[in-house]
Amino acid sequence: MTDKLQGTKGHPFLAMLMDYVMRPMERLRKKVVLQASGVVLEVGVGTGLNLPEYKDIEALYGVEPDPYMLRRAQKRAEGVSFPVELHKTGGEMMPFEDEFFDTVVVTWVLCSIPEPQQALAEIYRVLRPGGRLLYVEHTHSHFPFASRIQNLFNPVWRRMAGGCNINRDSVSMIQEAGFSDVQTQPSGRESWTLFPMYRGMAIK
Repeated sequence: MTDKLQGTKGHPFLAMLMDYVMRPMERLRKKVVLQASGVVLEVGVGTGLNLPEYKDIEALYGVEPDPYMLRRAQKRAEGVSFPVELHKTGGEMMPFEDEFFDTVVVTWVLCSIPEPQQALAEIYRVLRPGGRLLYVEHTHSHFPFASRIQNLFNPVWRRMAGGCNINRDSVSMIQEAGFSDVQTQPSGRESWTLFPMYRGMAIK
């Protein structure tokens, strides 16, 4: 495991809770992760919940700035059948060559990255031509009432959820990041929820 960003404090309590908080998302997580192939990069690997779900990939590289979450991911990495290399760094400046990866996976990550547009530019850089970004994200609601509630609640939510933004329009950011083809579909209901979720694929 490469150790970068030595000063990152992280969120030890959130790291302990993450496995339980994200457990209801397991079915949706599998739908995205099982599509990965070749040499894979996971941005925001967290505690490594995705790691056991990968099948028939060549190798996995993961980036995660939180040292407490990364420690848990490292333990999960010991139980998989493919090579894993984890880096303690954020998605905005990654230590990989241009056009290195066949697939990039992001699951509930763009909501909390400090500079999501920069992270998407980095993802685009490290993907080979024809490579795929696979994602599932919650996003800003299209419905006015839910959108207003998201905006009002966001300052409190960010403090509670380790920097997660409930009102960030993550899907639009992907659509505007320069990919030649972006496919997206809702997962669950879109109205009357503060967490409308979408999954999809973007091709370089």
